[in-house]
Amino acid sequence: MKQYPAKNILNIALAGHSGSGKTSLAEAMLYLGGNSERLGKVSDGNTVFDFDPEEIKRKTSVQAGVAPVEWKGKKINIIDAPGLFDFEGGLYEAVRAADTVLITVSGKDGVCVGTEKAVKAADKRALTKVFFVNGLCDESARFYRVFENLKASFGPSVCPVVVPYIVDGQADCYVNLLEYKAYKYIDGKATVVPIPDMGDRLEGLRTAINEAVAETSDEMFEKYFSGEEFTPEEIIVGVSKGVKSGTISPVFCGDALLTYGVEQLLNGLNWLAPTAEDKSAELALDTEGSPVELNVNDDALTAAIVFKTIADPFVGKLSYFKVVSGKLSSDAPLVNMRTGNSERISKVMTIRGKKLEDAPYIGAGDIGAVAKLSGTNTGDTLCAPARKVILDGIDYPAPSLMMAIAPKTKGDEEKVALGVQKLCEEDPTIRFETNHETHQMIISGMGEQHLDVVVSKLKSKYGTDVVLSKPKVAYRETIRKSVKVQGRYKKQTGGHGQFGDVWIEFSPCDSDNMIFEERGVGGAVPKGFFPAVEKGLRESISKGPLAGYPVVGLKATLYDGSYHPVDSSEMSFKTAASLAYKAGMPDASPVLLEPVGMLKATVPDASMGDIMGEITKRRGRVLGMNPSEDRMQTIEAEVPQAEMSDFATFIRQCTQGRGYFSFAFVRYEEAPAMVAQKVIEEASRNK
Repeated sequence: MKQYPAKNILNIALAGHSGSGKTSLAEAMLYLGGNSERLGKVSDGNTVFDFDPEEIKRKTSVQAGVAPVEWKGKKINIIDAPGLFDFEGGLYEAVRAADTVLITVSGKDGVCVGTEKAVKAADKRALTKVFFVNGLCDESARFYRVFENLKASFGPSVCPVVVPYIVDGQADCYVNLLEYKAYKYIDGKATVVPIPDMGDRLEGLRTAINEAVAETSDEMFEKYFSGEEFTPEEIIVGVSKGVKSGTISPVFCGDALLTYGVEQLLNGLNWLAPTAEDKSAELALDTEGSPVELNVNDDALTAAIVFKTIADPFVGKLSYFKVVSGKLSSDAPLVNMRTGNSERISKVMTIRGKKLEDAPYIGAGDIGAVAKLSGTNTGDTLCAPARKVILDGIDYPAPSLMMAIAPKTKGDEEKVALGVQKLCEEDPTIRFETNHETHQMIISGMGEQHLDVVVSKLKSKYGTDVVLSKPKVAYRETIRKSVKVQGRYKKQTGGHGQFGDVWIEFSPCDSDNMIFEERGVGGAVPKGFFPAVEKGLRESISKGPLAGYPVVGLKATLYDGSYHPVDSSEMSFKTAASLAYKAGMPDASPVLLEPVGMLKATVPDASMGDIMGEITKRRGRVLGMNPSEDRMQTIEAEVPQAEMSDFATFIRQCTQGRGYFSFAFVRYEEAPAMVAQKVIEEASRNK
């Protein structure tokens, strides 16, 4: 593919609700632009964008895909984002590389949660928004109902550009309000036909466009209110100004599977959407934290952001990047600003799905890929050593579902860990850690489907079978009363014997560990054996008397004992201390402590009652509520960790994906008797 200057490059993220036809629209754009020999279909598993085996198997996008379309002198970089909430990280990657977000909306379902999330992601980065109402060849599609739905949801900036003329429930032709032409599709090709009589509806839509254009300048305002008609050129220029400034969000429509309306969309993007030269300039920070303005200029010093990583066990690590300024080529030295290390670029490539093509360079405002940058991760800034700057990274949503992961074959733990770490490089919404207390490897993700894909990729890419299970809860034990107990160890062998005798008082205290003291022991126990007594106790508290969990809040006071001048040793006093622990703890009213965390759940107003009721069912205590953005409320509550394992699934179902939450450990509290009894019984069975 030839090189394009920034003024002729459009970076478009395709986003929207799952099933609204994002990938199908991207394929139609590729096909009509002549950049794909066939019209790929998701159902056939042969699309350019969904090339990962998991995507082909599941018939849905699980990661952001990239491919360029050449259309009438411009290069349109399409970044196709997943619609499923479990793969929401791909949306944030796509938006980070884009200047415009093209949001697909189902002609049947209208505005859904995925539509709202796409709009919110675009607004967060102040990107241009364009809507495409898809699937209008379906008899149950209702464009005008969906259009009103869009206006009600996102305000008066929503402006019609292409609208269908409906006959017997079918879109007979599409009226382009910018050109004021009607297009009918015959044998798959668009043919200009006379404007149909749509009565007041068409005039009302044209008025909406004219009013939007009138707001773009004083000259247009005066012309409109003097009663003069705008020319097609004035309408296109006016709408383009509004789109670039964010005051207009144009609406196109059609059917991606049949390519109807897609040509009008491509033309509209060429006319209306901001180019990389218009929109891709960024404000970076230098090494002192001061702002630096980066202009989209091939001749400037290089600065690029890595917005996606693919980790392949055969090809190696592949980094997708967007150049903000300068050029990125194999002969240009670069610095990774996160690590401070120099990076060697062997070659740069353009991306078309899974196919990569060598390029002499990737210019300012354009998107490309580079292989085998082992020290570079998603969100890193690569820049010229002569101008060290840091670009905004990517703010990923926090993972909400936590599971224990273990190999089916014993001994494959290291293999599993290495595989998951590679997948974490590819997908930063995956988190992985080893809990040294429960001796479990813990993986966190965005939901059940997300972790199911991880399991599948571990098998297909890294050859290891794993099982997921509910993570163990790290309980604690403590005591509620004081006891005094003797620990006496005496053993006679052929030579020297073993003798240690201690009297220890165990009492409750406010501590996360054990406090050891000695009091008035005098010569009963020599000072040289005090460390051995303490060591014996500290080793013993790793297992409590109830269920074998670590003991906290314990004060152990050595107050008496005896010794033998020949047979006493450090080992004998260490053993005596452990015997005192075993004898005394069951009599000190031991109790089980469970971890309790702070839950902050942000949910729509309509879901408040259900969420609060669920928190109560999970033994939680609601502490308060605070208003949040977009008619949402944040509920704060303290909930036992043991009750949180499937809360992510519940909140998603209850709020249709709108709700989200965070959960962080606060403290340990005494577990209710029924809960404690179940934990103790389970521990007894597992001995």
